[in-house]
Amino acid sequence: MGLASYRQKRDFRVTPEPAGDAAPAGGHMFVVQKHAARRLHYDFRLEMDGVLKSWAVTRGPSLVAGTRRLAVHVEDHPLDYGGFEGVIPRGQYGGGTVEMWDRGTWTPLHDPAAGLAKGHLDFELHGEKLRGRWHLVRMRPRKPERRENWLLIKGEDDAARAASDPDILEEQPDSIATGRSIAQIAAGQSAARQGTADTVTADDAAAPGAPGGLPGARAGTLPDFVAPALASLARIAPRGPQWLHEIKFDGYRLLARIDGGHVRLLTRTGLDWSDRFGPRLAAALAALPVRHALIDGELVVERPDGASDFSALQADLSAGRTDRFAFYAFDLLYLDGYDLQAAPLDARKGLLHRLVSAETGVLRFSAHFGAAGDAVLRQACRLGLEGVVSKLRNAPYRPGRSRDWMKTKCRARQEFVIGGYMPSRSAPRAIGSLVLGVHDAHDRSRLVHVGRAGTGFTADMARDLFRRLAPLTIPRSPFATPLTAVERRDIRYLRPELVAEIAFQGWTADGHVRQASFRGLREDKPAADIIREETPLASTGRAMDLTHPDRPYWPDAGITKQDLAAYYAAIWPHIAPFITDRPLALLRCPTGIGGARFFQKHPWQGAGKPVVALHDPRAAAGERLIGIRDLDGLIALVQAASLEIHPWGATSRDWEHPDLIVMDLDPGEGVPWPAVVAAAREVRARLERAGLAAFAKLSGGKGLHVVSPLAPRADWDMVKAFARGLAQDMAADSPGAYVATLSKARRHGRILIDYLRNQRGATAVAPYSTRARPGAPVATPVAWDELGPDIGPAHFTLGTIAARLAAPAADPWAAFHAAARPLEAARRTTGGRAGGGRAGGGRA
Repeated sequence: MGLASYRQKRDFRVTPEPAGDAAPAGGHMFVVQKHAARRLHYDFRLEMDGVLKSWAVTRGPSLVAGTRRLAVHVEDHPLDYGGFEGVIPRGQYGGGTVEMWDRGTWTPLHDPAAGLAKGHLDFELHGEKLRGRWHLVRMRPRKPERRENWLLIKGEDDAARAASDPDILEEQPDSIATGRSIAQIAAGQSAARQGTADTVTADDAAAPGAPGGLPGARAGTLPDFVAPALASLARIAPRGPQWLHEIKFDGYRLLARIDGGHVRLLTRTGLDWSDRFGPRLAAALAALPVRHALIDGELVVERPDGASDFSALQADLSAGRTDRFAFYAFDLLYLDGYDLQAAPLDARKGLLHRLVSAETGVLRFSAHFGAAGDAVLRQACRLGLEGVVSKLRNAPYRPGRSRDWMKTKCRARQEFVIGGYMPSRSAPRAIGSLVLGVHDAHDRSRLVHVGRAGTGFTADMARDLFRRLAPLTIPRSPFATPLTAVERRDIRYLRPELVAEIAFQGWTADGHVRQASFRGLREDKPAADIIREETPLASTGRAMDLTHPDRPYWPDAGITKQDLAAYYAAIWPHIAPFITDRPLALLRCPTGIGGARFFQKHPWQGAGKPVVALHDPRAAAGERLIGIRDLDGLIALVQAASLEIHPWGATSRDWEHPDLIVMDLDPGEGVPWPAVVAAAREVRARLERAGLAAFAKLSGGKGLHVVSPLAPRADWDMVKAFARGLAQDMAADSPGAYVATLSKARRHGRILIDYLRNQRGATAVAPYSTRARPGAPVATPVAWDELGPDIGPAHFTLGTIAARLAAPAADPWAAFHAAARPLEAARRTTGGRAGGGRAGGGRA
């Protein structure tokens, strides 16, 4: 690539970056520079051929083995750049602050030039923060993508960390060259001043970009409180250059008030909740280089996939846990003597970004996007996020609700007033369901009944809610109109003072919520403000466009095409890793489960653009397999009546190296369910003795799957041989209980341990896929301690699984991908007999 592109993008009369020249080849320097530009990222650089080959790693490197971080290949940099730390002026390419985060040497594990050309670099790092084996893998390009996207992946070795260990980016955030933080480098501070909060000088107000230089800024004192700006609900995200778009968070809205190092955290109604969130957030805010400030933002807890989760936030608050909190700052109302509310939004955010540049840790900057609003919303929904907040970039900050800020949601969710509850029938002093209402938008004295929510809370939450609600009991209904006899049966009415956040699947014709699931109490929102919001699922963009949405797919359960699409949209973050960029086999039932059905693995005419054609490199020319890459693709499969989805055990990015093992336990006639559970536990024990993790999945049919995540290194033959050896060892150890052959004559009263799911081209039903069986069962991941006589293979259905996943900590496979281990690292003993049994895969 050379340095021509690097020099062409920079004016060295303005930027302090080195112009540099290509140097003789032979060195092996590496450097990682933390770069707070338009958004924070980490520039990963390897010395090759006299230059620094460079990748922009959007979320920074992770020491957790197998974690994949997007790394965008950018222009080569000169070797002199490996020592650069400072500020690139605004308006210059990459304008922002650069910190020397890590440096050292690297050792290629094969020919680096060939690896770079092929798209797979294996190497070891010898740095102060990053060590051990790493991989850079080039991703398959997607039209019209022009960037060259790679993945930076930590290898499994002694330098790797567990997912529960501290994040290296948070643990060691500062420069290894000077000990300074990004904020100190930006402010021109020396390391000796680290930790001082009062760092703004009297001259700062006149400096470019300082508060006094913003149009509309007015000198004034720090206010005690400002009522927050609120967004109006929109069906479609607005378009046009006058709008910027931010991710909608799922947490508590807070104003952070900083007064001479003293921090207060205020809710949207002005309540002081400073003592609820632990010392880390307050300390991070107090350490900002400001004397006085008022920052608007949202406190969240994020799931492993990066999406904020209000239920997890509620659970952490109840448990007194504070280590997962993150505060996203998205507006700056006051700074060091200046009220900024009349300044334009983009100017306020620009100044805020100078103060809060991080995208990791407890204090983060909320980035925004200038693309068309519908495109931003569509991508947010594909990623399983809440939605988008669109803001007029030139507007002032207006307290209260206005149309300067517009919110569009990916799924139906809003707050409801709790007007009553029904006690649990199975547990004493616990609630069974909540009775919900909203205020009439034209007459706030009228509370309108809108139905119940009977799922989404754990047993502990049900008891806690009972304790919270019991003192609010009243003798008469708070609702404006009488409830029917069925609706009022067993209800205990309440003073309508508490607010619950509810996820649901839309509204019925008579104005009740469908499939409502409790997400948490909203103590920060007054009940008097709660009215009905119209939130159609169609707001997710074209992903929900269906023909004949009312066509019944499971007539016995009353489940339609629209219901199936809504289910997949709601649980997309959970199913996506198991079905995207993989060859798929589909069970299609065009007229529902009662009609004709057929398997399909090749694309068909009229499938639509979201269904992609994958070329198997071993297949005949022109032969293609079915694949999808996003939620649009999954909804297209729903449109095509695909009621079961069966993926390969490898991705289309690496056809020859499986990333999981599936052991399918299929009981023959006369085998009781507890025997299947016992078999699954034995498979788990053998896998764990071999050094592999094991996860359980109800098949939604007759049996159980035990699934082990793999680092994709071993080929199909190795994985099949390992699985065959495990199955045959179990059959040899307990011939009266297990068989490892498909012969039906030998299966009566015994369990088939089907290892053939692990050969090239074979498939297994995806986690969270529905099954084309009566009742709409779902292939459901379960925790090992859930397995027992009360939960059979088809226990969870399309009607219950979404509520299960809405509950806090309800995904028992949340750590699945982080647990991946290479098969070659597994010990070769899987047997249960004395002496260790046979080698895994040791016999044909």
